[in-house]
Amino acid sequence: MTPGARVAATIELLDEIVSRSDRPADLVANAFFRARRFIGGGDRRAVADRVWAILRRYGQLSWWLDHARHPDRSARAYVAADLVLVEGLALRDLEPLFDGGRYRPAPLDAAEMRALRQMEDHSLSHPAQPDWVRLNVQEWVMPHLREAYGEACGREIAALETPPPVDLRVNRLKATVEEARRALHEEGVETEPTRYAPHGLRLRRRLSVVTGEAFRNGLVEIQDEGSQLVAALVDARPGMQVVDYCAGAGGKTLAVAAGMNNKGRVVAMDVLETRLARSGQRLRRAGVHNVERRALGENAKWLKRHKQSFDRVLVDAPCTGTGTWRRNPDGRWTLSPRDLEELLPKQAAILDAAARLVKPGGMLIYATCSVLPAENERQVEGFVERHPDFAAVPVADLWPQAIGTEPPAGMGQSAWLRLSPLRHGTDGFFAAVLVRRAAQAEEKAA
Repeated sequence: MTPGARVAATIELLDEIVSRSDRPADLVANAFFRARRFIGGGDRRAVADRVWAILRRYGQLSWWLDHARHPDRSARAYVAADLVLVEGLALRDLEPLFDGGRYRPAPLDAAEMRALRQMEDHSLSHPAQPDWVRLNVQEWVMPHLREAYGEACGREIAALETPPPVDLRVNRLKATVEEARRALHEEGVETEPTRYAPHGLRLRRRLSVVTGEAFRNGLVEIQDEGSQLVAALVDARPGMQVVDYCAGAGGKTLAVAAGMNNKGRVVAMDVLETRLARSGQRLRRAGVHNVERRALGENAKWLKRHKQSFDRVLVDAPCTGTGTWRRNPDGRWTLSPRDLEELLPKQAAILDAAARLVKPGGMLIYATCSVLPAENERQVEGFVERHPDFAAVPVADLWPQAIGTEPPAGMGQSAWLRLSPLRHGTDGFFAAVLVRRAAQAEEKAA
């Protein structure tokens, strides 16, 4: 593609993502490129990378469009502003890209030119930008982020603007870490061990692995290191009875089953049966055969019948996804205060329901891919108040046996596991481990 054609494709994709805010940006992008197979791999990466970068700095670009009195807020306006403010293009360099030629955007009109001229010789940052603009988040979410990070808030949010790595979890049912690494090397995929997850590999440069033999034969699964650590904290061992209560498409279910060496029982549950159905192919590829799948909405009697029957119950709760903004930058702008208000009682209800399955002495693991304390620490505190037969176990105490690697610095200062891109190079994750006290549970049952 010519430079102008890439700009046109960038505008088109960004417009589709913004206009389809009800769908995740990655799904919109996948459909966009599937419908345009004539776009080559290098051009696809270039277009997608620019769109994702624009979404990460959408707040500052919006501020500049207001500041320069740009006539509209179209995808075209954001792309042009990005080329001037980030790429440093002068208007004389911009005009050939917007000349209305074949596969190129229509020429810039006089109002667009006036606005863009005010951006020339400026950078994206400006002294007049408030913190929430400079950090590219919505104003309402800033107090939540300050509560989470304190003085490090600016640095932590800035780290969410960096492109994420690609992490793989080695499937212990089929390979050791070294065997998987050698298999990937033979395919031209270079990796290095993850810092904390004992069965993780990180790609040294972004490549697609899903068409390679290592992935297709089930040696590896794509899974962020933070997600791997949450699954490892379940500390599920062969012969145990385990529930993955919000299993989704089964990423953590696979990790838990591999840790059990296919011995014992894992029940993968979710409210959406379609999500569970998608996990079937992954389970077969991984060679997992100790997992049964159950849709939550149809299993009220099953839940009652299995009260206090499981050694481990993992609740990877639905959340705002603020910890995944590196991967899903559109989430910065689609998240609303109402979303958070609706999620909080839902998370509490899920915790209460899942807790009924935990046997005396068993563990309830609560996790989110959010960084907001309202969804994390506050939820756990509220749960313990409602359920005094549960007590939090410091993650640092469980780490040597469950994980076995060097723990993250500072982890012992809190009972919880809090991961962030800045400190740990992972997505933002939270996890708490709660044990049902055997004596109190027995007294309550009596």
